[in-house]
Amino acid sequence: MADERSAVINIGGTDFELVLTTRATKEIARRYGGLENLGEKLMKSENFEMALDEIVWLITMLANQSILIYNLKHKDAPKDVLTEDEVELLTSPLDLAAYKAAITEAMFKGTRRNVESEGSPKNTGAE
Repeated sequence: MADERSAVINIGGTDFELVLTTRATKEIARRYGGLENLGEKLMKSENFEMALDEIVWLITMLANQSILIYNLKHKDAPKDVLTEDEVELLTSPLDLAAYKAAITEAMFKGTRRNVESEGSPKNTGAE
């Protein structure tokens, strides 16, 4: 997966790419009401267990995007998708906190826009 769209984390000795795809964006919107609400919802989780559940769900969902893309392109040798149970068993709460930067990076790369401005006739020099 191109670095321009992903951030890499290591879970249980295996690297996984976190990718914000359109499908992931739709799932986040369905769960939180939109990307803009994600941070607030995570911070306002009712208790520590619920906050961990939400972070595990988000990591699993973002990591599975790269696996699903791989499987789409390699139908003869698909990889197993990651489960929330696997993420819970292979990580510690400290790991989850460290993944915050990768989650942010994946979100940023997935929503990055390239803005180009066109030259305006008003800005051309007088002839």
